[in-house]
Amino acid sequence: MASVRTWFAKFGDAFRGVARAVSSQSSFAVHLPAAVATLAVAALLGLSLVEWCVLVGAIGLVIAAEVINTSIEFLAKAVTSDFDPNVRDALDVASAGVFVTVITAVVIGGLLLGHRAGALLGWW
Repeated sequence: MASVRTWFAKFGDAFRGVARAVSSQSSFAVHLPAAVATLAVAALLGLSLVEWCVLVGAIGLVIAAEVINTSIEFLAKAVTSDFDPNVRDALDVASAGVFVTVITAVVIGGLLLGHRAGALLGWW
């Protein structure tokens, strides 16, 4: 019978996974500063609670997609170091998932921040 893992151990594994993803992927060097800058601009523009929820949700989805993509990359390296078109395709599709999430988050951020900035500047 398998041993029962504690919630503390599960959270520890999750935090280790986040740390491993962030430290091993250069994409986080772009995603994290962009997220911080976006949140700073949002604070300056005074977003509403709902706008904050949408913006933080979009940022969270990008980070989650990048972490999942990183896990697929680690798994692919564990499976084979030889070229395999199926592994390549899996990695490309996972990368496309990150790309779609990033584009979606950029559009959401642009709409929220642009609308708020336009309102503050009296454009509408």
